[in-house]
Amino acid sequence: MSLFKARDWWSTVLGEKEEFDQGCLCVADVDNSGSGQDKIIVGSYMGYLRIFNPRPVKPGDEIQPEDLLLEVQLREPILQVEVGKFVSGTEGLHLAVLHCRKLCVYAVSGTLGNVEHGNQYQIKLMYEHNLQRTACNMTYGPFGGVKGRDLICIQSMDGMLMLFEQESYAFGRFLPGFLLPGPLTYSSRTDSFITVSSCRQVESYKYQVLAFATDADERQETEQQKLSSGKRVAVDWVLNIGEQALDIRVVSFNQAVSSVFVLGERNFFCLKDNGQIRFMKKLDYSPSCFIPYCSVKEGTINTLVGNHSKMLNVYQDITLKWATQLPHIPVSVKVANLQDLKGVIVTLTDDGHLQCSYLGTDPSLFQAPRVDSREINYEEFEAEMKELQKIIKEATKTQDILPKSEKHRDLIVTAEVSPDLDAESQAIDSEVKAEAVPSVTVKITIQSRVTAQKPNLAVCVQAPLAVTCDQFVFDDLEPDSSETVVLSVFLKGNCSPSELEGNCMVSYNIPTELNPEGIPKVAQCNFRLPLRLVCSPAQPSKAANHKITIDTNKPPISFLTIFPDFVDPSEDDQANVLGFQFLTGSKTTLLASKTSQRYRIQSDQLEDLWLITRELTLRLEEHFKKQNCKDFACTFSGSIPLQEYFELIDRHFELRLNAEKFQELLSERAVQFRAIERRLLTRFKDKTPAPLQHLDTLLEGTFRENVIAAEEQCFKKKKSIPKPPPYWKYTRNKAFFLPFPASTLHCVRLTLVS
Repeated sequence: MSLFKARDWWSTVLGEKEEFDQGCLCVADVDNSGSGQDKIIVGSYMGYLRIFNPRPVKPGDEIQPEDLLLEVQLREPILQVEVGKFVSGTEGLHLAVLHCRKLCVYAVSGTLGNVEHGNQYQIKLMYEHNLQRTACNMTYGPFGGVKGRDLICIQSMDGMLMLFEQESYAFGRFLPGFLLPGPLTYSSRTDSFITVSSCRQVESYKYQVLAFATDADERQETEQQKLSSGKRVAVDWVLNIGEQALDIRVVSFNQAVSSVFVLGERNFFCLKDNGQIRFMKKLDYSPSCFIPYCSVKEGTINTLVGNHSKMLNVYQDITLKWATQLPHIPVSVKVANLQDLKGVIVTLTDDGHLQCSYLGTDPSLFQAPRVDSREINYEEFEAEMKELQKIIKEATKTQDILPKSEKHRDLIVTAEVSPDLDAESQAIDSEVKAEAVPSVTVKITIQSRVTAQKPNLAVCVQAPLAVTCDQFVFDDLEPDSSETVVLSVFLKGNCSPSELEGNCMVSYNIPTELNPEGIPKVAQCNFRLPLRLVCSPAQPSKAANHKITIDTNKPPISFLTIFPDFVDPSEDDQANVLGFQFLTGSKTTLLASKTSQRYRIQSDQLEDLWLITRELTLRLEEHFKKQNCKDFACTFSGSIPLQEYFELIDRHFELRLNAEKFQELLSERAVQFRAIERRLLTRFKDKTPAPLQHLDTLLEGTFRENVIAAEEQCFKKKKSIPKPPPYWKYTRNKAFFLPFPASTLHCVRLTLVS
């Protein structure tokens, strides 16, 4: 047990299933006994008001009944309790209780008892104010510099400050730019109210400014009436603290200057009266409550800070002087003088644990009991250890989840793409408008070295590519067995794909002794599709709207070498220029410079540049890799075509808006068509014949308009399906446009020079 645990002087638990918060605790000589001893006043959200006069008890003993001076239920939730000079004509202390829609001020008095039960205490309602707005919190003080009495200011949930001059209502003002209520306090030295707004700013408002400002009751009037009724509420000073505040306090001791303390979520701040920061302390924990109090060292202020780790830290300015452990998480903390003991720490939790404690290092009297010694049987322990090691070894051997090498894998899947296109195309339901849509055969083989249960094969290609069959289910595979499937890949959508790669994935289960149902495992492989699947050779074009240039550090290679499937060996003029005709209708031209180490790709459509660029860089990499050339690199130094990219986005957005417009128009026409149908059915069912009044003509015209709107809707939807947009490459400071995805940068080592 730690020596730095808070020493319990007196504690109790309040009620059952009651809730408490920051403003529910107050300490003061509320009964005006004159002895200088504080009483503890606690209010709960269940409406219970309790007043305690604690007396020290021995550890383990329960509190005495006479410690509870008063307990009364007020039938409304208690948001906050405060003690001050709230009744006119007397300077005695009275108790102010804030409810959601009411403010009540009570006088607490005691009567000497003639029997052993002790004194009797009761409360008397002096006055109350019914609130027109839901209250959040309140503060009090000698507003305006009055002497011998305290006024009350209540902050509502919608940002109105309601001020009461004891028994009468003074005025109400709305805070400018209000969103959510924050903690509120009053500084008597500057005669101002200080709060923390939802903008995470500490704001100060002078009492005189609020008094002469526009009345809050006139907020709903016209702007001219508002200007004529008074001045606008203006803030005195503002300080941005950058976080929400939990509580705010103003302290002014004899040996210290007046300061404003603000407890944030990760810091607590000490401010001067004018809003300047005196100091701040960064906290490495989440605070829950705090209270500044007088320090014995001149010019400094001590602060108690409770946190959600059940700790209470004592700071002298920013220096941590003491840390103590609490049994619960406090939501409110006070410093009180109880039974001639000064500086008692009073803490309250949200579930009603009220504790009075003090700081100290009293040693704990707890002693650990002696453990009965027994002889150790080493032979028995050794046999048990061997048995456990055997179980661990067997489990590790049969249920290894680490990835194995290619030679030791349980199941291997391979994919082989045919070098030639299918003689008879296997394309089905293709949206491409070309005369012939080619397809290519992919042969997938699964080889199993062990028993594989429930093997399932999934083949994935990126849209708009498609496969004839993408799911295969097999029977359980025996050891050293294999399965082979054949499928075809073709272009289904009427746009160019962003990549020509596919993926095969096999999921299966491997049974073990401990798990007969099998351990789930996955094997996969990738395959690359030929460029001839989406385009064919064509005559090069000299003019194009979009061009990019790829620089290399090696002499240009003849297209007869790197594009043998697109170049006719008998035509020498295609050695440096090559045309590609996409199935979607667009054309792209590839040129190799004869004098420099450059390649140019040009096309009328920006999105068609990417596929040829990727294919060129990949084939160049493969060519130089076969020649054992390791320093080959490609670079891109052209301007970034952002404007063209943004035009594609704007065009796509415009088509989407038009599609939504036609969708709404079609819905309206359909509603009109059904209404006319109902009218016609009513006329036909009528036993007395009546003229149709041209309803049949209207029905035919509406039907024709519906057909036209439906056709326009289908046309807009097809046009709004864009081709794959160019890709983005993200750098540290900005996003750059590249006509190729960032995933290929590691293989082509393209360097962007802006």
